[in-house]
Amino acid sequence: MSAHLVLPVSARDHALGPADAPVTLVKYGDYECPHCARAHPVVRQLRAHLGDRLRFVFRNFPLTEIHRHAEHAAEAAEAVAALAGEDAFWAMHDRIYEHQGEGLGDHALAAHAAALGVDGDAVLREIRGETHLPRIREDFMSGVRSGVNGTPTFYVNGARFDDDWSDVHAFARALEAAAAPSR
Repeated sequence: MSAHLVLPVSARDHALGPADAPVTLVKYGDYECPHCARAHPVVRQLRAHLGDRLRFVFRNFPLTEIHRHAEHAAEAAEAVAALAGEDAFWAMHDRIYEHQGEGLGDHALAAHAAALGVDGDAVLREIRGETHLPRIREDFMSGVRSGVNGTPTFYVNGARFDDDWSDVHAFARALEAAAAPSR
């Protein structure tokens, strides 16, 4: 198994920050994973700290055998993106993590979408039609081929980050080092 991304970051990805940022942080995440929910504010702090020096990319890695709502949550986020655009995707992404403890059943996901101004019934139709499942499975398989075996898994400039992501200061130092120009 690789310790590097096998699927390079591209326009197909959900990304925040400039494409030419010196650091690209990729997170493989599961919307029902409690560790991913704990990582969510860490990533926010890192984004605030590094600003335009960081590009953050999210890829779906639903662990369906242990998180029964993870795949539908990923489908809901992708449906929101398709229906309302990239900004709406990020709003849904944030909302799912921030409200994870309230449940992630299909009707809760539709209500989250509706709270963001997106047609919840349309989101439900897309979930039930498995409209975005091919993309989610592509993300998942790219993670498997890249050596992801749990969530969250982070990659910094294409290399897996195996240090403690929960220590925001140490994580920030690692990203700062990655952002520093080579000597």
